Amino acid sequence: MFSTAEYLENSNMFGIRLGLDATKDLLKRAGNPDKYLKFIHLAGTNGKGSTAAMLERAFRSAGYVTGLYTSPHLIDVRERFRVNGKAVPEEIFNALGKELADAAKGGDFTYFEFATVLAALIFCRAGVDVVIWETGLGGRLDATNAVQSCASVITNIAYDHQNLLGNTLAEIAAEKAGILKEGVPLFYNRLVDEAKEVIEKRARELHCEIFPPAAEVPECGGYSLSKAGMMCQRFTYQGKEFTLPLPGAMQRENFRTVYNVVRYFGEKWHFDAQKALESLEETCWPGRCQLVRNTLMIDGGHNPDGVTAFTAALQELYPGVKHPVVYGAFRDKDYKSCVELLSRIASEFIFVPVPAAERPVASKEELGVLAERYNIPWEYEEDIAAALSKAKAKKSPSGVAVISGSLYLTGDVLQREVPLDEVLNL
Repeated sequence: MFSTAEYLENSNMFGIRLGLDATKDLLKRAGNPDKYLKFIHLAGTNGKGSTAAMLERAFRSAGYVTGLYTSPHLIDVRERFRVNGKAVPEEIFNALGKELADAAKGGDFTYFEFATVLAALIFCRAGVDVVIWETGLGGRLDATNAVQSCASVITNIAYDHQNLLGNTLAEIAAEKAGILKEGVPLFYNRLVDEAKEVIEKRARELHCEIFPPAAEVPECGGYSLSKAGMMCQRFTYQGKEFTLPLPGAMQRENFRTVYNVVRYFGEKWHFDAQKALESLEETCWPGRCQLVRNTLMIDGGHNPDGVTAFTAALQELYPGVKHPVVYGAFRDKDYKSCVELLSRIASEFIFVPVPAAERPVASKEELGVLAERYNIPWEYEEDIAAALSKAKAKKSPSGVAVISGSLYLTGDVLQREVPLDEVLNL
């Protein structure tokens, strides 16, 4: 029996290839399923996933059949392909994967190119009304940019993947702005001036209506634990009260962009935008500032901008409290800055390897030197299960241990701590 997951894992398709020709070719071979779909296209350095999850929840509550395409996955590849919040069933995943694999014969397609076209095929066959469509890397030459969108969303611009996207924020912004289309509205979140100038200039060239965020960032009105065990923040925005089960100021910033998108389409497509926005209290986005069993706070932030947002959320949730931190990172990431940021909320570090054998990771010695620089006690544990056990046993006023450094590490921890259904069904 054909397995799409095995096909993806076993084929010679890994690596990054910037460009749209192969994706357009495969879309054509598949019958151009994208032509039957409406896409809201997201790019940005951080915040894409949580913004996408909020948008999906809002449009679903407005009565639309939603498709959500994101990457990477945490545990199961089917997480990348969601219809109405649920990962595509395995039977459909395998059937459509085989159909696309047959169409792809004789061609040369990467993992991400194949997955992107597969997502369009899945959503087309499911009769999806609106697709929340997240870029993999960059924007201009990302495989997701082979489709026509009805809205462009840029979450933020920060340093990451400089070897591919550029060494300045202006260069990175130009790549992200590549998702903009002629006459298609642009919604953006917090941007530094250097990036905003590039993005708005490109939007004006393409005659895009521009929707910047409101100047105000909502103040947190407090936290509470929902019946489902989610840590929820309350805040007031534009005179209305909202509840969001995604902690931290960065999520309130993301909310401003979601607010603009939902209000715009509420007027355009004639649905109750306020009701859709209120449904965000049911948003779920695994592995991003997620409290698990009241003992682990897990976040897949892997660059300084993401870790800054995570530590700010922790300080807002637990003012003045230090936590044991389990951390592991790839060597090609700015792990030095990330450890410095985490040292501000760390009582001690337990360093671990990242479970991805194909990439070099920051070593015990490299991480230990950093902990000592900031006078934080540390130890190294090769076994992640043992590291988690040690972290849970540590004494912290919050009772919470922190897991950070990589989505690969996040996925490994979630696989050990959370039933798969909780990750597959939002």
